Amino acid sequence: MKQKRRVRVMVAKPGLDGHDRGARIIARAYRDAGFEVVYSGLHQTPEEIVEAAIQEDVDMIGLSSLAGAHKYLFPRTVELLREKSADDIVVCGGGIIPEDDIPPLKEAGIREVFTPGTALDDIVRWVKENVKPR
Repeated sequence: MKQKRRVRVMVAKPGLDGHDRGARIIARAYRDAGFEVVYSGLHQTPEEIVEAAIQEDVDMIGLSSLAGAHKYLFPRTVELLREKSADDIVVCGGGIIPEDDIPPLKEAGIREVFTPGTALDDIVRWVKENVKPR
C-alpha cells in the first residue's frame, strides 16, 4: 500500500526583517505536528522564496514579517507563484500585521493571516484543515 506524503511547509522570512524567533517557533510547531518543514532563512526576496518553494515541492509557504513590508512582499510572492504556474501552493502570513491590512492581503491571495497571540495549536489546526499534499 502506498504511503501518503506528509504536508511540506516552507517557513520564509521575506525582506529585511532580521527577527526570526517566531518563525523558528512556528517551524518547530509544524515539525512537531508531523509536517515536513523547510526554513528559507532570513532576508529572502519573494523571487528566492518562490524558487525554493518550487524546488522543494512544498504545499504551503508561511511568510513571516515583522518589519511592515507585508503589503508588498506577501502579494508579490503570490503573484510570482501564479507566473510560475505554481499557484496551487497555499500562502499564509504571520507577524506584526495591522487588522486593516488583512482584508487586502486576503484579496491578493494570502489564504490566512496569523497575528501575535494566535495559539500554535490554532495555526497547526488551520494547516491540517486547509492544506493537502499537492
